[in-house]
Amino acid sequence: MHKKKDSIPANILASLKKRRRRPETSHAPRGSAKVGTLIASYNVHKCVGADRRFDPERTSRVIHEIDADVIALQEADTRFGERMGLLDLGRLERETGLTPVPLSGVNKAHGWHGNVVLFKKGMVRDVHQIKLPGLEPRGALVAEIDLESGGALRIIAAHLGLLRRSRAQQARMIVDILGSKDETPTVLLGDLNEWRLGDRSSLNTFQTVFGPLPPAVPSFPSGLPVLALDRIMGNRRGLVSTVEVHDTPLARMASDHLPIKAMIDLTKIEETAADLAAQAAARLRT
Repeated sequence: MHKKKDSIPANILASLKKRRRRPETSHAPRGSAKVGTLIASYNVHKCVGADRRFDPERTSRVIHEIDADVIALQEADTRFGERMGLLDLGRLERETGLTPVPLSGVNKAHGWHGNVVLFKKGMVRDVHQIKLPGLEPRGALVAEIDLESGGALRIIAAHLGLLRRSRAQQARMIVDILGSKDETPTVLLGDLNEWRLGDRSSLNTFQTVFGPLPPAVPSFPSGLPVLALDRIMGNRRGLVSTVEVHDTPLARMASDHLPIKAMIDLTKIEETAADLAAQAAARLRT
């Protein structure tokens, strides 16, 4: 006699239990005071919410809620035609201080293939717009920012394809661009569209640069998140804190994805590098 399998996967059961404890207030959950740089990723779904209503104002309010120092948006432009931007970036900057990373050859669009990087304080050192391979129009935005708090940080904002073969090609291209021995503190974030693990997952490709994958944080669909499509990962141990979802009533309705966020602390990786150098010097003396 065969053992009966569970009719509902364990991750869905866990999400159902967690949903009962989700906050019902209209504000973001309050945590400890920020130490470092708050970074976030948000697929805004072309400003169309779970109620199928196009509402850029609502999307902007979620971005305001998150209160990130650096945020990467996906699907912030129309997909076809002139790829027009969908948010009022001028108003967003006045209200939040977030400024878009400047791009070349972009007229009416906010970003590159729907990818936008906004930051509050600092200076953009360099920007690269990368067209990713695959059947769909996908891209990545690479920006190097000198943070006002000190130190340089490279941001790779990406939105990978829906097809597994395309995701594999896109992951390899991103890794090839970086190089496995790059010393610049780098954060990859965005909608990677990969929920699978194991040998066939495109996430494995990133491990050559970003090391072991951090724990998955379900962010899709926003009403009952069971799939970890959105990711934040760093190429240095200690660079990225625990990744969390920004789970509020407004965020659940504004898009089909919940935003994700984490703290970046460049001082921690600098201390780790110094410790390693000291240990190496001590070994040479003995």
